[in-house]
Amino acid sequence: MSAQTPATTAEAARTRRPASLDESVVQTESRPGPLYAVIGLVVLLGLAWLARFLSDNVPVWFADTPLHGVASAIEYPVYAIALGLLGNLALSLAGVRDRLAAAFRTELFIKLGLVVLGATINFATIAKAGGPGILQAVLLITLVFGFTWWLGGRLGVDDKLRALLSSAVSICGVSAAISAAGAVQAKKEQLAYAASLVILFALPSIFVLPALVDVLHLTPAVAGAWIGGNIDTTAAVTASAAIAGDDVLQVAAIVKSSQNVLIGVVAFLLTLYFAFKVERKAGAVAPPASELWTRFPKFVLGFVLASLVATLYVSNVGADASAPNIAVLKALSTIFFIIAFVSIGLEFRLSGVREAGWRPLVLFASAAVFNLVVGLALASLLFAHVTV
Repeated sequence: MSAQTPATTAEAARTRRPASLDESVVQTESRPGPLYAVIGLVVLLGLAWLARFLSDNVPVWFADTPLHGVASAIEYPVYAIALGLLGNLALSLAGVRDRLAAAFRTELFIKLGLVVLGATINFATIAKAGGPGILQAVLLITLVFGFTWWLGGRLGVDDKLRALLSSAVSICGVSAAISAAGAVQAKKEQLAYAASLVILFALPSIFVLPALVDVLHLTPAVAGAWIGGNIDTTAAVTASAAIAGDDVLQVAAIVKSSQNVLIGVVAFLLTLYFAFKVERKAGAVAPPASELWTRFPKFVLGFVLASLVATLYVSNVGADASAPNIAVLKALSTIFFIIAFVSIGLEFRLSGVREAGWRPLVLFASAAVFNLVVGLALASLLFAHVTV
């Protein structure tokens, strides 16, 4: 074994970069075979089909009963998430949930659904709501991230964990936590805990915020901006906005996409901060600017491009002629969303929340309330005159 010289040691320090997420956060000793992934996909699609079946037929079954109003008010996200949670429980009791988990890809399905949804939204709507959406995203992320980071320091939460929680609550939940985990070299247990907290708080928000929209008599634009800017995960935003209405969903998708654009910026800044301040790496170099593109959520571009192409198509062939094709795309988008909502329930883990203690839980809960209030104020101010 050859000894390292001071020069080679210094060179290694200068070229050392944060390990990738695959290396430092989600590495596992063994992975289930492809057969389990196929079985998991069958389970996922079966539950998604059942959710759609119940959504279509429960109102019919209760049409002539006193429960007709309640049955008609329950939308497909409710059935999908409930069935996902029940499936999670059943698979966990059977001891096979982790083996099938490779098929439960919430982020993948929600991104596919959003790209297809973009093809059903007139680009003029994106242009109209995109400006206020970007401004709201910048202000909300700055205020909520800053508050969460400050409070986490006061509570004594580990720097890496509070970076994950600050990113998750201020930007877009699990996706932001994953990006932050790669940037700060967080432990996989910290990422699992952050993801569990995101889902734990997102689930009730899906149903609470639409109810508050009715109580507060918010316009569709303000409601969509509030839901899109407040709920942490893109999937939960879509589920909640779908309950509130199609107009609300359009604005919520645009606002959440505006926040997603900033994932790369925040991850890059976290990389620099942890490399040069928290970890104090002597002689370390900043990650290249290409990291911004690496972490940039590409589906946002797909969402905008799909809307632009569809808008040009409608303007050329006419609204009446294009209506059947747009309806097909909307139905396809709904299918992807249902699958994603089932995945939310199947991916939820309560064990990670129990194991981390009370401080991160208090931190996330406080940040969620702060986000709720500030988000409503910004949405009411910036989207007061936006119509959809």
